[in-house]
Amino acid sequence: MQEVRDIIRPGLAILFVGYNPGVRSAATGHHFAGHSNRFWKLLHAAGLTPQQLRPEEDDELLSFGLGITNIVSRPTRAAAEITREEYRRGRSALIDKLARYRPRIACYAGIGVYRELAALKEVACGLQPVKVVPGVLDFVVPNPSGLNRMSFADQLRHYEELKLLAALPDSTAAPGKH
Repeated sequence: MQEVRDIIRPGLAILFVGYNPGVRSAATGHHFAGHSNRFWKLLHAAGLTPQQLRPEEDDELLSFGLGITNIVSRPTRAAAEITREEYRRGRSALIDKLARYRPRIACYAGIGVYRELAALKEVACGLQPVKVVPGVLDFVVPNPSGLNRMSFADQLRHYEELKLLAALPDSTAAPGKH
């Protein structure tokens, strides 16, 4: 399986952060490529993209001020296969990446992704009260994997909240100084 490259540039409005590439993403070289993954459908339904992109169009995200990376680059069949050491190395690399590229919002595609990064036990979807990297808002959406049993409508609500946050002026987006 091959690694899936980041879709990233400085100053993005939103940088999505996943666990790691799945098997189909590694086979195709594109993010969120699993047949049952709802990521691309959620982006469009929430109004974050003007049309529903296919995984092989992931480079087009940059034109909308969006990007994608992962906390761990090694592809696996399930996030449960990621080792503690991989998370430790990935955490350090992700913090460096966020500091270097400075997206306005880092959006974690799954509570567990943010839990691993921030080393927190209790995490809920939505805007996080503490920023891991100063100047970058942290937001969590449900994991878009087809294995997540949350309804599409419930997931969409969080993506719509993310879109509203991204539309706010910088000074009003954060609930206080961090």
